[in-house]
Amino acid sequence: MSIFLPAEVISAILHRYGEQEQAVTDASAELHGLCGYLEFLLQFDQKDRRRFLGPRKDYWDFLSLALQKNGGDLEVIRLVYSLDKLKTTVGRGRAFIRFCLAHNQLADTLQLCLLDPELNREWYGNQSPFLCPELSNGILEALYFLNGVTFDLELQRCDLDGGWPMFSE
Repeated sequence: MSIFLPAEVISAILHRYGEQEQAVTDASAELHGLCGYLEFLLQFDQKDRRRFLGPRKDYWDFLSLALQKNGGDLEVIRLVYSLDKLKTTVGRGRAFIRFCLAHNQLADTLQLCLLDPELNREWYGNQSPFLCPELSNGILEALYFLNGVTFDLELQRCDLDGGWPMFSE
């Protein structure tokens, strides 16, 4: 497991949902922890990039650009942009993570996004785990463990702009 993606987060999901073959839903405290860590990692030491006369670019902008440049499946990009209830890049990034989890594609998709070291350096500072092959490989390895887990997540949530859905809902 990766030092940047706590082993207890992945282990808790695998133990509770993988072994018992239950689906992870928004009622899962473990999901909330996993998504929070993923978002933290994707924002950690991200360079300040702005749109012309607009808001700061976020990890969604990096992921969508990287997928387009690296020949990834553009279905997820089209789907996220079609969610007209989402108004922020953070909300789109959260919808992206949820889509990839629900389709067991998070590790593969993130690995594809990280293929271009030059693009990674344009978006991330030297402290980012995505610029260190050992750390990024550890993160991806941890995420590949989740491919055997079923995630039953609604993608049409309008509250993703404000925060991750809370497990207490």
